[in-house]
Amino acid sequence: MQAQDTGAVKDLTVGEPARLILYFTLPLLAGNVFQQLFGFVDTLIVGRFLGVEALAAVGCTGPLMFLMLGFIGGMTSGFSICTGQSFGAKDFDGVRRSAAICIALSFAASIVLTIIGVTFCRDLLIAMNTPPEILDGAYSFISIIYGGCVMFIFLQMLTNLIRALGDSKMPTVIQATTLCINILLLPIAIIWLGLGIPGSALATIVALTLGNLLCLVYIKRRVPYLHVRREDFFFDREFLLEHLRIGLPMGFQSSIVAIGAVVLQVALNGLGSVAVAAFAAAHRVDGIAIMPMMSFGIAMAAYTAQNFGAKQFGRIVAGVKKCILMSCTFSVMVALFNIYLGAEIIELFVGAEAVQVIEYGRLFLIVTSVAYWALALLFIFRFTLQGLGQSFVPTLAGVVELVMRIAAAVFLVDWIGYLGACLAQPMAWLGGLLPLAIAFFMKAKKLKE
Repeated sequence: MQAQDTGAVKDLTVGEPARLILYFTLPLLAGNVFQQLFGFVDTLIVGRFLGVEALAAVGCTGPLMFLMLGFIGGMTSGFSICTGQSFGAKDFDGVRRSAAICIALSFAASIVLTIIGVTFCRDLLIAMNTPPEILDGAYSFISIIYGGCVMFIFLQMLTNLIRALGDSKMPTVIQATTLCINILLLPIAIIWLGLGIPGSALATIVALTLGNLLCLVYIKRRVPYLHVRREDFFFDREFLLEHLRIGLPMGFQSSIVAIGAVVLQVALNGLGSVAVAAFAAAHRVDGIAIMPMMSFGIAMAAYTAQNFGAKQFGRIVAGVKKCILMSCTFSVMVALFNIYLGAEIIELFVGAEAVQVIEYGRLFLIVTSVAYWALALLFIFRFTLQGLGQSFVPTLAGVVELVMRIAAAVFLVDWIGYLGACLAQPMAWLGGLLPLAIAFFMKAKKLKE
């Protein structure tokens, strides 16, 4: 089949690797920042208008959101790797069949996750030792989020499919538009309608629904490769299993990391609502700060998948080298920003009078920022291996991260308090990096040969 006019779809198998990766990453970075700003804006508005206790209530649900959204993001990214490999091989019928599989699997996953999440979220909050004064608020928020997880899944799935074809710009525009809608809806729901914490969750679900509609309109008008036909849903068994082989381990890998965050949250809850609020605010800042490193990693997944499908193995190794230089440079710049301006940003959440919250938040940002270089390498190696269709070692790295976070929660928090919680992420990143680095260099040697 001949190529069609596909708008911003980009072939990543030709051209200078560094330039391709950077130009693909920049819109992706903007999109990932906008995605993180959902949580940032929610937390900011809740903290400023509803108080520290409400901030703690929303903040303590972060690991549970990560548990669900991490699985969704990893799973849909894994599915779309198959789409990217088909596109790189110029198998355009395969692209459509892959998109059909992504739609069907995402729909099935949304049903399962909604039922499990809504049924067990309150029990999970209780098991996490959530302080009684914030339990009801936390439940009212996370139950609505879990109830609307279908919107999270399909927005992630659709934007990942578009990115798999080399277009990182339009997903950014869609995410930016969705964020703007969310920002407009938040004060309406929380303040004018008086819905409080549940209003924050409802505003997010409505905004995501509109974001999905924008994705569908764009695909209909500009991405004919993703125009799925009825016959595309008659799946080839091996092709379906290939999606599951890559997607499910990537989803479970993110969930494994999230379980560590849940265990850490249990330890934090025992330190009181001030520590919970500080960790929540600082974690939102950190979530945005790590986006350059994550974006370079995701770019490598798309770049690697297309070049692997095209059998351009030398370009993969060359791309990794260039990406390491760019991502590590960004990691140093972001770390310096957090270290010197972190306290001022935390103050935006709680006001200048919450001195202890600000100090705790600043400590978290300093401790984590000095390890951003390790996170940059971790993302590059992990996503490159996943782009090659590898799943075992990235999952193993996720298990190592889980062990490190649990160790920090069980031993360090009890020993040195809040500082122990802050050390959890650097420990997890360094532990997860080791098996990924070994696996990548072994694979790179084979690719060169």
